[in-house]
Amino acid sequence: MSDTPLADRVALITGGGGGIGRAIALAFAAAGADIVIADIIPERCEETAVRVREAGREPLPVPTDVTDTGQVAAAVAATQARFGRLDILVNNAGGTAKKPFMEQSERSWRRHIDLNLVSMLAATSAAVPVMIAGGRGGNIINVSSIEATRAAPNFAVYAACKAGMLNFTRSLALELADDNIRVNAITPDYTITPGLRGNIKGPVDRDTWLTPSAEHEAATARRIPLGRPGQDHECASVALFLASAMSNYVTGAVIPVDGGTSASSGWLRNAQGHWTLDGLGDV
Repeated sequence: MSDTPLADRVALITGGGGGIGRAIALAFAAAGADIVIADIIPERCEETAVRVREAGREPLPVPTDVTDTGQVAAAVAATQARFGRLDILVNNAGGTAKKPFMEQSERSWRRHIDLNLVSMLAATSAAVPVMIAGGRGGNIINVSSIEATRAAPNFAVYAACKAGMLNFTRSLALELADDNIRVNAITPDYTITPGLRGNIKGPVDRDTWLTPSAEHEAATARRIPLGRPGQDHECASVALFLASAMSNYVTGAVIPVDGGTSASSGWLRNAQGHWTLDGLGDV
């Protein structure tokens, strides 16, 4: 594989200022792509832009509230105006809050749907014509979640949106195949990000991150087959594979980046390190 598998490509990444989105932005820049960072937090857009420039690529920070479809379309238009093309779209922006469905208001449902599902539809709708006009095909990578494929009590609306992302991925892969636009998705599970550590707003600042208890860390290790949380750069590596020529014959695929939790399907290690269905005794 070339050191610059994305040489002279242009990638737009929603939620590109923090966590998985930022890791993807930096991985793509290191691989030779110019990067458009569409993130609601301006400071995060600018910090990621600095890192992209340090990698020798051109950044375009575009503060964007992805729940506003007009702002999403404007980010795509700004990409075309600056670079004249768009080769890769990463629909990464999303988020949730833990609450039983019956305690959620309609405003909360709609906020979840706009953030996690409608933002992807809006970005894709705006980006595909630019990709087609460029005549080089393109790549769309949707960052869904393991919650798309399993029950998620207290996250029901979020999980429904993430499941919708996967069906959209497969459907668009067929619709856009004749235009040589590949559409794939990744489904992370427990991945260390600023939001997971309480750094939800403002610049990414590891000094403010919450430290999980030893008990919490041990419980996490027991339920993940690889025995640890994921790192954002591990999601970025899979996204880079999907964006590069190494995956030229891959479309409509959903790749778990979850340390094996989708495979374990409820099996847990007990205190002795044995796999069980209740996390307690042996089967």
